[in-house]
Amino acid sequence: MSNIYVKALGNGFDVTVGDFYDQFGSGFVFRTYEERSLVIDNSIRGARLNVSAVKGANLKLLGGVQRCFWDWDTDAWLGGADLELNMEQYFKGLADKNITWMIGGSYLMKHENEEDVLVPGTNYKLNMDPMVHTFGVRTRLQSGPYSFMAEYAWKTQDPSKDNDYIYRNGSAVMVSASYSKKGLSALVQAKRSENMSNRMKRGFVSYLGGNCRLNHMPAFSYQHTYALPALYPYATQDADGEWAFQGEFGYTFKRRTALGGKYGTKLKVNFSYIRGIDKTPTESLIEGVNSTMGTDGYHSKFFGFGGVYYKDINVQLEKKLSKSFKLNLMYMNQLYNKTVVEGEGGVVKSNIFVAEGKYQFSPKMTLRGEAQYLQTKQDQGDWYYGLLELSVLPYLMFTISDQYNANVPYYTENKQVDDSKGTHSQHYLLGSVTATYKAHRLQLSYGKTRAGYNCSGGVCRFVPASYGMTVSYNYNF
Repeated sequence: MSNIYVKALGNGFDVTVGDFYDQFGSGFVFRTYEERSLVIDNSIRGARLNVSAVKGANLKLLGGVQRCFWDWDTDAWLGGADLELNMEQYFKGLADKNITWMIGGSYLMKHENEEDVLVPGTNYKLNMDPMVHTFGVRTRLQSGPYSFMAEYAWKTQDPSKDNDYIYRNGSAVMVSASYSKKGLSALVQAKRSENMSNRMKRGFVSYLGGNCRLNHMPAFSYQHTYALPALYPYATQDADGEWAFQGEFGYTFKRRTALGGKYGTKLKVNFSYIRGIDKTPTESLIEGVNSTMGTDGYHSKFFGFGGVYYKDINVQLEKKLSKSFKLNLMYMNQLYNKTVVEGEGGVVKSNIFVAEGKYQFSPKMTLRGEAQYLQTKQDQGDWYYGLLELSVLPYLMFTISDQYNANVPYYTENKQVDDSKGTHSQHYLLGSVTATYKAHRLQLSYGKTRAGYNCSGGVCRFVPASYGMTVSYNYNF
């Protein structure tokens, strides 16, 4: 049993003792969660008190130790508090105008036993403060179709393996504005973060990048569900820092108009643009040692930009052509800095085309198909993808897909690319059967899957290529 807890409810409060997940605001200061596809479980073992006895106020107090994989490290512990005030509960004028206004604040303290960290090439040991403090403030204002949100967080010095043991404070700021009404929506967001990686273990680094983290930097790249648009997913650079911008526009052309036709037409345009922050490295404290360990690491201007990390603009069109047939089309232009995200590979520029059709034979039987093409002159070149999926409600679904590339590298026994053998063409044919009955879900899959990154919310992990059968079973209760 991975998690166990006891919860007590009272009039205006609740207490949890044991294992739990929680989040303060957007996650800049604190977030724990479970994401099985990424092998992440950052639950806290301790105690939490939620108080809502005061009108318009919600208070959280918590403390404990964090789970890191299967371990509960008692050498490090944390404590935190979060307060939200709903101002329309105190100002009648806001409520009368249907305006909601929230202001909030967060605090997190991490305590970790000191460790000996030596500067390379010397006998000097870094002075490691066992206490790290993170503070955050936020606000959200909504009036009718308009919404505005802003959040700021600041972290004290936290030299770690993630930031090469520099003594620079961390910070993150995010602003977001949106408009939404029937048939029309718009969103613009901006975020700047630097040195905001915060792990329970300073010396911990893993290819499973989301583990042992106490906070979360929200992703500012569109989370694609189609296979080829998701081929080069962006992972948030919380330690190095980034400037990120995102916008989205959606519009529904009304029925019985020139562009809407008989059933209406939905259009969505999304863009993401992410760059590094401006950095001027500081000089080493020790002559002859090429290292910024023990220094501030770098100087940075707030509005200074570094290189481009990621760029994505995509246009999606959703059109119902008849009572039985629905068509989705998508075009995407992408720039992906593989060196920044994966450590090597240069910049990959691609154009991606997607067509998806869905035909309903009857209320219980639907056939869905996908055709996708990714064009690029970098990395492994062009990719092709096709899928057919037959759903027989309420119990069965049959799926077959194929992904093809003509420049797949060979790998060594250690899963490293073997450049001496060149490349070869490869089909990744995969078939699956899924059965669902009440709370039970069983899936059998057989075939090949490519090596690549699996991402969720800006956190990614590498998944090696595989060939064989996969069985998965889920029971919801």
